[in-house]
Amino acid sequence: MRRLATPLIAVLVIIALCTFPAQAASRLVATFTLSGTTGTFVVSNPGTTAVTGWSIVFELPSGVTASSPQNATIRQNGTKVTLTPAFYINTVQPGRNTEPYSPRITLSSAVQPVSCLIDGANCDGSGGDPPAKPPVSATYDVNGSAARFVVANNGTAPLNGWTIVFDLPAGVTASNAQHASLSQSGHTVTLTPAHYNTTVNAGATTEPYSPSFTVSTAGAEPVSCRINDVNCDGSPDAPPGAPGNLRSPARTTKTVTLAWDAAAPGSLPITGYEVYNGSSVAASVTGTTATVSGLTPSTAYTFTVKAKDRKGTLSPASTPLAVTTRNPSDDTQPPAAPGDLRSTARTSSSVTLTWAASSDNSGIASYDVYVGSSVATTVSGTTAVVSGLSPSTEYTFSVRARDLYDNLSPGSATVKVTTADLVENGYARVGYFVQWGIYGRQYFVRNLDTTGAAAKLTHINYAFANIDPQNLTCLQGVTKGTSTDPQDPNQGDGAGDAEADYGRPFSAAQSVDGVADTGWEKLRGNFNQLKKLKAKHPHLKVLISLGGWTYSKYFSDVAATDAARKKFVASCIDIYIKGNLPAYNGAGGPGTAAGVFDGIDLDWEWPGAEGHPGNHVSPADKANNTLLIAEFRRQLDALTATTGRRYQLTAFTPADPAKIAAGWDLPEVAKSLDIFNVQGYDFHGAGSDNSWEPNRTGHQGNLHLDPDSPYDPDFSVEKAVDVYLQAGVHPRKMTIGLAYYGRGWQRVADGGRYGEWQQAGGAAPGQFQEEAGTRGYTNLLAMVPGCTVRHDEQAVATYCFTGDGGQWWTFDDAWSIGKKAAWLRSKGLLGAMIWEMSGDSGTLTTALDAGLR
Repeated sequence: MRRLATPLIAVLVIIALCTFPAQAASRLVATFTLSGTTGTFVVSNPGTTAVTGWSIVFELPSGVTASSPQNATIRQNGTKVTLTPAFYINTVQPGRNTEPYSPRITLSSAVQPVSCLIDGANCDGSGGDPPAKPPVSATYDVNGSAARFVVANNGTAPLNGWTIVFDLPAGVTASNAQHASLSQSGHTVTLTPAHYNTTVNAGATTEPYSPSFTVSTAGAEPVSCRINDVNCDGSPDAPPGAPGNLRSPARTTKTVTLAWDAAAPGSLPITGYEVYNGSSVAASVTGTTATVSGLTPSTAYTFTVKAKDRKGTLSPASTPLAVTTRNPSDDTQPPAAPGDLRSTARTSSSVTLTWAASSDNSGIASYDVYVGSSVATTVSGTTAVVSGLSPSTEYTFSVRARDLYDNLSPGSATVKVTTADLVENGYARVGYFVQWGIYGRQYFVRNLDTTGAAAKLTHINYAFANIDPQNLTCLQGVTKGTSTDPQDPNQGDGAGDAEADYGRPFSAAQSVDGVADTGWEKLRGNFNQLKKLKAKHPHLKVLISLGGWTYSKYFSDVAATDAARKKFVASCIDIYIKGNLPAYNGAGGPGTAAGVFDGIDLDWEWPGAEGHPGNHVSPADKANNTLLIAEFRRQLDALTATTGRRYQLTAFTPADPAKIAAGWDLPEVAKSLDIFNVQGYDFHGAGSDNSWEPNRTGHQGNLHLDPDSPYDPDFSVEKAVDVYLQAGVHPRKMTIGLAYYGRGWQRVADGGRYGEWQQAGGAAPGQFQEEAGTRGYTNLLAMVPGCTVRHDEQAVATYCFTGDGGQWWTFDDAWSIGKKAAWLRSKGLLGAMIWEMSGDSGTLTTALDAGLR
């Protein structure tokens, strides 16, 4: 690139007198003039065809900055400035120029550019023609925290649909998209156009509706960029460079430790390295070290390493390295045991350990860190972080040293460490939000915010996701109602509500941030509102809840074999954690729900025991439930290794001791679960079809057993919790369920006890016609006149009675919630769970919050 020794205005005069070569027919010329510190670029098209989608790249002298652009945007990196025209001058017709809207900039000093290129060719028209433009390109522009991509269609046919996938530097996030929707997973951001700029006509760009967004770090540039899976600048794909300086810091009789310098990335970020022993892959790692094990003593091996990018493209191999394993007969003396093993830090899912180095006559190769009797990790130094642990769980650690001849030391003294609580220095408040609440209940995600509940909750469980009865995977992308008959054994088969989940546009009055959906977004409905709610309340964790009473039919099937478990878990993680929603009425698509859910809540009702009519039940359910939960934990932790985010795993678990015994291996399940949400309600009720206990009243959520209860055996929150505690479940892994609704009977006799435990004549009229015997708390107080509220002090239960022959209702109120909160605190439990949030206008959540402070 030659230096411009004269102002470009003089060059333009010369150009005007010259005859352009034929190949320059569609070439632009840019002329720069300077008036004080204001510089102007006049762009001319001396050719015979229009030119669309141009940019100017010019160099300034060191220390000079450009600012305050007019009719364009600019981006400066060091001395290089990139100028992108406003949409109204993006096309220059033949024989025309950009006046009177030519780009203008303000320079910090009155200087001429050092060099200038327009579309990659000299601004003065000299030299070769501009390089051929790619059929589609995306140009990135950032000004402070405001960023955008201008998509250009340089082809001859309309571009119907495009997606940009780009990587940001570590720690940088993108948000607040306009003219598009975006999702971010780790460093990777997916940008999907709005309906009105999905199609880009031939020779046109997305201006003035180019997708824009905010980056958390001003001036942040993408590390890589792809549009429709080709490089945004149209350059050909380049593989990663070869790793350099392959070396072996340590070798034993059976292992070789390798290290190398990071490879230079190609078109895409590097995601890992393949280590080869000869021509076979010996290890796959994400860092720049690896230990190859299982080798033969006194044997020569040749190793190479290749870098791998996000698409799996491999680099050339590193320079080979020959290493010979050691001869074990050269040293048979084991190292001394490591000393002073201790924990220096812990989180809810990891423990950091350190110890004193072992001594050995030949030298220490590595240390094996044990959790119980299993090796959790192997390190070369005297510090290790053991991750993938469960909250509020005690683990026993030990360490053994391994010398250069694979002699293993005695174990260190053990140390016991309990991981931190999932909610440290406080209490969990888990609220279920029901998918169908937006209909008859008219309860929206927005209501969680306006009632003050979102600020008080720690978790929101979204209920419910179903299981595909044919594929035995997580089911999404369908809108199909359930049978109206609650005793229908096929009631929930194939049912779902993608419309409520992510298809329905919400009005401004229904939206968390007061901004209405257009109806063209890829993510709408409750999922989009939950995303907005998390942006407003960053402390909230949102989990997708799988199953529930109606959707638990096929849990036994998906848990039955290792292959079925792996398939089912992978499908649920793909849809809900990775956010790859099926297409539905213009919504959904890859990554559209990424970031909405922070984990998975399992609501299998009930493994090994009766539940909804028609549920599949097997004697193997108990063992398979344990394996299914462990598979969820394994796959979620594997994803954590990629994204750096830990995903929570919780379960709704029964209060009935018989159901616990039939389906729950509590000590084993506790190794995988973060929270047991213990059922604390539905102990008694008439049921909407009078199929349950229609003839006698009873408390549905009493804290303690009531000696006056005629039911034998009877239930209580305390009785249920004791089963878990006696099985060894840590109290800080447990919440107790609270009912934000009441269960009621009609034609109830007084019996001298205000209807408590008395004869009844079936379910009372419900809040909704199809739900007899059930009313939300707020609706109950408002719509059952004369229902005098009373408290059973001994059982800690609230009820109300309208009088002899009238209605009797059992529910939680502020009084019982306060008592239960005090009790769970005395037992050292994690907190409370709520079914479900639409029943309360804010009174009960406020009482719970006060009781847990």
